[in-house]
Amino acid sequence: MEILRYAAFSDEPGGGNPAGIVLDAGDLDDATMQRIAAAVGFSETAYLTPTGPGRARVRYFAPIAEVAFCGHATIATAVALAERAGTGRLTLDSAAGVIEVGTVAGAGGIVATLVSVPPRVSEIPDDVAGALLGALRLTSAELDGALPIRVSYSGNHHPIVGVPLSVLDRLDQDQRALAALMAEQGWGATVAVVAGTGVGSDGNAEFEARNPFPPGGVREDPATGSAAAALGGYLRALRLVDPPARITVRQGRHIGRPGVLTVDIPAGAGGIAVSGRAVPML
Repeated sequence: MEILRYAAFSDEPGGGNPAGIVLDAGDLDDATMQRIAAAVGFSETAYLTPTGPGRARVRYFAPIAEVAFCGHATIATAVALAERAGTGRLTLDSAAGVIEVGTVAGAGGIVATLVSVPPRVSEIPDDVAGALLGALRLTSAELDGALPIRVSYSGNHHPIVGVPLSVLDRLDQDQRALAALMAEQGWGATVAVVAGTGVGSDGNAEFEARNPFPPGGVREDPATGSAAAALGGYLRALRLVDPPARITVRQGRHIGRPGVLTVDIPAGAGGIAVSGRAVPML
């Protein structure tokens, strides 16, 4: 069995979000997959079991628990597979549903694109929102009123909290309190704390994000594909973009692993596309 290590949403091994990858996990049981994920120590390790031409079952394990869906490990897996078997389309059957993935070769290397399950966005009761802000050590006065708190589902439930960039830069959550709240609410992935940072040179709206990940035993995730898809669904549901639209999400700067996620938001109610590169880690 070969355990690969790739950094997703970066073209440098020291950037983006590291993922473990096992391309043929058909012989591994749950306990072994969990043990490997803990030993690898990245926020997720993906396990692929081929089930037919262009199709595979995928499972994702954080260091302390299995998660339904992981965007960055999907991107890393798709690039690793394309490097060995060629680019093209891949259908992944995950616990969250069917994830369609495509890879193309470009001048800078292979780019992978995943399409999430159709997102769902819902409001958070006031008392739960208050508890969330308390766990994040934020006050209502520090929020960005243009980005109201919601939960957005993209295969995982991601609370989305909008703040100015100056507030994002000093985020210092109470990890234990946040873990307890997320377990109580059934939020099994990250909290996406985001700041709108204007329009980039390509004309696309840009956001910066930080993603605490208590359910996975990780203080802060460097680049979160699932949360980026959730953000795209959130922006569409709240009519904060005019689809079809593209946004850029930057993440990981605060913990020394900067990454870039490209999010394409189609019209309608379908899945959100998240694209990026991935490179082997030495």
